[in-house]
Amino acid sequence: MNWDEFRARGKDAADWAADYHANLRERPVRAQTKPGDILAQLPLSPPDAAQPVDDILADLENTILPGMTHWQHPRFFAYFPANAAPVSVLAEYYVSAIAAQCMLWQTSPAATELETRVCDWMRQAVGLPGGFAGVIQDSASTATLCAVLTMREKALDWAGNAKGLAGQPALRIYCSAEVHTSIDRAIWIAGIGEANLVRIKTHGPTRGMDVDALGATIAADRAAGHLPAGIIACVGGTSAGATDDISAVMDVAEAEGLYTHIDAAWAGSAMICPEFQAHWAGVDRADSVVLNPHKWLGAQFDCTTHFLRDPTTLVKTLAIQPEYLKTHGADGIINYSEWSVPLGRRFRALKLWFLIRAHGLDGLREMIRNHVTWAQALAARLDATADFEIVTQPMLSLFTFRYAPEGAKDIDALNQTLVNRINDDGRIYLTQTRIDGALVIRFQAGAFTCTAQDVDLAYDVICEMAQEMSRAVQRG
Repeated sequence: MNWDEFRARGKDAADWAADYHANLRERPVRAQTKPGDILAQLPLSPPDAAQPVDDILADLENTILPGMTHWQHPRFFAYFPANAAPVSVLAEYYVSAIAAQCMLWQTSPAATELETRVCDWMRQAVGLPGGFAGVIQDSASTATLCAVLTMREKALDWAGNAKGLAGQPALRIYCSAEVHTSIDRAIWIAGIGEANLVRIKTHGPTRGMDVDALGATIAADRAAGHLPAGIIACVGGTSAGATDDISAVMDVAEAEGLYTHIDAAWAGSAMICPEFQAHWAGVDRADSVVLNPHKWLGAQFDCTTHFLRDPTTLVKTLAIQPEYLKTHGADGIINYSEWSVPLGRRFRALKLWFLIRAHGLDGLREMIRNHVTWAQALAARLDATADFEIVTQPMLSLFTFRYAPEGAKDIDALNQTLVNRINDDGRIYLTQTRIDGALVIRFQAGAFTCTAQDVDLAYDVICEMAQEMSRAVQRG
């Protein structure tokens, strides 16, 4: 394909994208294929000769799309959203066409300086104080790894990268059992080891860390000759929205001199609404904070904003400057590759710039407020419906529930069957989790195009599938 042909095909692609989104409600949310169905339709060997673009597009429509789960579907209530607002998709079109590698200031000055500006816009939007600086990472997993590596280096007086961990006391990092598994992976990759990720018990309706237990555990580790390095707290945990008391955690961290990282990957986006900022009161005292505009705000994946109270500690941990990466004759520049694990960097700031300008913070706030209101209303309806119970109350737009008819013997199996039936039906998509060992069903409203009617339909589908199961049991 040359650029002349691209001109026509690009217009066709825009039409296809608009039609795809316009008709999403007619598609099942989750792919209805079985394992291996798509693979069996793909040739075993690559073609030697060029194939017509029309043939490729036909296979996209007939082979690939039936095996796709539609994350942009307005009734995607599973996991967390991965929204792609139309203006963000448009921005990515330009990013792909420009195809810059934005690892250094000199390799694309506008990319670096726009990243600086839009990160500060986001800092202001979520209420972080002016001392924080931001960087766009690919994902919260990478931001957490950056934080863990900084914890490691700071605790070892910056000797870990140079000398390794051999002969050092066991580094200890503290979190609750409600944190995302990306924390586990960061611990593995940093060489600290799973055994040194210390899980603090949770309590209360927010399922937050017991800070008294946190302080006691740190003291016991010091007495045992271990080296406490940092604390990872969460706001809006993936399973059920668990949220630590950030101010109380910061009190312990400051008393112990420990580096802190706040994982607010999903819930952090809601902090653009001032009334929700109480959920992370004390965040201004953290060293590192991560939230994902590519989840709830509509910036197409990948786009994670990582905020640092003192970015020099991260740069000291990650920066490597061979001669070929130096920029001579320019003072005061930022090379964001020194703030990230990968050297290569996409121009992610452009879609965030497009998004914030095209929707305004007020438009994005309205969307988030609607999702929270609709989810809370659904939780209240289910709570008032016979045979259903709310297990964890809504944290923003996320809550968990289960189907527990009187006399049912295996409630876990019953709820797994209900989730499977709902997802096989295709009109909505939910996932399950476990709360205190019991299997429950998660609901989270966050799709960019979701409406109140879509949430109402979720109630109808949940009840309809449960009633069908009940009738099947009665028929014996």
